[in-house]
Amino acid sequence: MLPTPSTSHVDFDRVYEPAEDSFLLLDTLSSTKEVSFLTERFGPLKGRNAERSSPLIVEIGTGSGVVLTFLTAYAQTLFGISDILSLGIDINQYACKASIQTVEKACQSVNDDLQDASRPWGTGFLLTSVNGDLTSAIRPESVDVLVFNPPYVPTSGIPTAFAANGEKQACSDADSDMLSLSYAGGMEGMEVTNRLLEQLPSVLNASRGIAYILLCKQNKPDEVAQRIRQWGAPWMVDVVGRSGRQGGWEKLRVLRIRRGS
Repeated sequence: MLPTPSTSHVDFDRVYEPAEDSFLLLDTLSSTKEVSFLTERFGPLKGRNAERSSPLIVEIGTGSGVVLTFLTAYAQTLFGISDILSLGIDINQYACKASIQTVEKACQSVNDDLQDASRPWGTGFLLTSVNGDLTSAIRPESVDVLVFNPPYVPTSGIPTAFAANGEKQACSDADSDMLSLSYAGGMEGMEVTNRLLEQLPSVLNASRGIAYILLCKQNKPDEVAQRIRQWGAPWMVDVVGRSGRQGGWEKLRVLRIRRGS
């Protein structure tokens, strides 16, 4: 089992604290099934002649950076290679700064441990963490793996700097407003997620791009998956992670979205 990156340095009065949804993503991405899938898709060429560029891994809404750090620090284990590039994006400037610190601390720790040759870990390379809105800072078809733990809680409105139509709104700098960016999802908890889904076809790599998106029961994940399949024949959706089946309203799923290949 891979260690959960430390977030002890993060100011959780301003940044979303890792919770059940964060840990479900870590468990899903490090499961035997997903490691096998990711290694087959991005790992060593195993004698193939085709050239392989370093995969770009992007997390939208990094919060503390625990998921982005997990993917970066343990790249060798999760992807079968260590030459991955990672990028974080968050609308909360404090989250951007926290993410960079989380990645740097974990990668330093892993690199120190690499002195023990029995540990097959190798870290990727963090480009930076960008203060921005969803995929607005990303070049078309450049993302190989996109991870999104969205603001999925159904609310009467979206207290973010951007409304559902993408237009900029007034937003206070108060700490409570900053934290609300991480959970308030508007109608059915899907207003922000729907915007991201609309952007997926244009930002994912056309041949190998995939996305992991977390949803709760109130987001109607079965309907979301069916809507994605209706984009056209190449698109495939699989449920690769589940949590909270036995109690509580927050029953979570992780969808893996990709063009068929």
